[in-house]
Amino acid sequence: MAKLADAPDLGSGGVTPVEVRVLSPALFIMTSWNPTSWQSKPASQQPTYGDAKMLDSAVAALSQLPPLVSSWEIETLKKQLADAACGKRFLLQAGDCAERFADCTPERITGQLKVLLQMSLVLVHSTKRRVIRVGRLAGQYAKPRSSNDETIDGVTLPSYRGDLVNDIEFSEIARTPNPNRLLRGFERSAMTINFIRALIDGGFADLHHPEYWDLGFVEHSPRASEYQNIVASIAESLRFIETLAGESIGAINRVEFFTSHEGLHLHYEQAQTRQVPRRDGWYDLSCHFPWIGARTTDLNGGHVEFFRGITNPIGVKVGTHDVDVEKLLDVLHPTNEPGRLTLIHRYGADKVVDELPKLIEAVQRTGKQVLFVCDPMHGNTSKTDSGIKTRSFDAILSELEQSIEIHQNNNSNLGGVHVEVCGQNVTECTGGARGLDEAGLGDAYETLVDPRLNYEQSIELAMLVGKKIDSKPS
Repeated sequence: MAKLADAPDLGSGGVTPVEVRVLSPALFIMTSWNPTSWQSKPASQQPTYGDAKMLDSAVAALSQLPPLVSSWEIETLKKQLADAACGKRFLLQAGDCAERFADCTPERITGQLKVLLQMSLVLVHSTKRRVIRVGRLAGQYAKPRSSNDETIDGVTLPSYRGDLVNDIEFSEIARTPNPNRLLRGFERSAMTINFIRALIDGGFADLHHPEYWDLGFVEHSPRASEYQNIVASIAESLRFIETLAGESIGAINRVEFFTSHEGLHLHYEQAQTRQVPRRDGWYDLSCHFPWIGARTTDLNGGHVEFFRGITNPIGVKVGTHDVDVEKLLDVLHPTNEPGRLTLIHRYGADKVVDELPKLIEAVQRTGKQVLFVCDPMHGNTSKTDSGIKTRSFDAILSELEQSIEIHQNNNSNLGGVHVEVCGQNVTECTGGARGLDEAGLGDAYETLVDPRLNYEQSIELAMLVGKKIDSKPS
């Protein structure tokens, strides 16, 4: 099977209207949809461009470029997500909070792939389920902000909205939204995907050789021996199976890997949305699995309008922002297609016990199946006394463990985890086995937006969550 986009669809970049079914509370109705339909709705979190013609030119150029992924891969992922909703697989969705153009380097990309492979190896061993690997990468270049502007020393400029829009440097020229960055973001996404594909096809992800993925974790972590035991156990199992079969298991030499990002910048998503040969509907071919952020779930807004018309499996962040879940499912999940909708809940360790049961009950009232995934990062963000944004490892783990129990107690299933991680030894989240404290945050604090788990904390989290899932009564 194709690994990532090795045979992309070359479908039309046009926007001829197509009929899409949307379920009203009482019945199906037919309504016109095309990739530009969102423009008739209020769309929040969109940058303000000073030159409309320049924006139109960039979007037109982007719409003519080959897609980043294929509809075959998208449909494969949708089937696997349907399995995860039934408890047959487990979704690991992980990667950067916000990618930076400067981080499109072999070292950074390899580091992200390594940490995802290590986390998935641990989860496979503990959960006894096949793990779906979805990276927050190759397109995670746009970020929502709480304010349109930022003021420093009396100077007010547009907020940084990710490298897809403007630059983090606090100057007028850097902070002015530039449409040409859409093309730069696309180019870096393509380079990232192609490099990951080359690594995977070249055998980098071969389960016979997990030492290829070593990030130094096993040399320094207090949990080093535990990780080594997991690797040894898997290697022994592989040798046993191959001895019985009398040959090497070729499928173990590679893994499937999918890409995702928040579908925030609607002009960017629109430009890569098209129809493909021999399939119905429209596919957003900028990634396999786009999601709607918690700030953009307005039922009458541009993001919900855009997402209701694409054929991809989609995610929706649900948490601190109010949303009518039942109506949201009416619009985004009208036919109850398996694997179509993932709800990514993010409440925080102190609120999840009160809020998550309400979400589960609301979904159960609809009679529809969704994949529930826990994002334990965003609800557990805080600031130190000196103003540094951070997250507590203990709070992250607590929300995950509580979520597993709450789903179990409510006849539901937590089918995945969504975390922000980094393949380098950054110091952005406190806690973990080595007890990083607030004083140590300044050692290697690199994130432009939200704090990420470093590679050691990421593997430790996977170990502890896997144990929690494995300990559930069958």
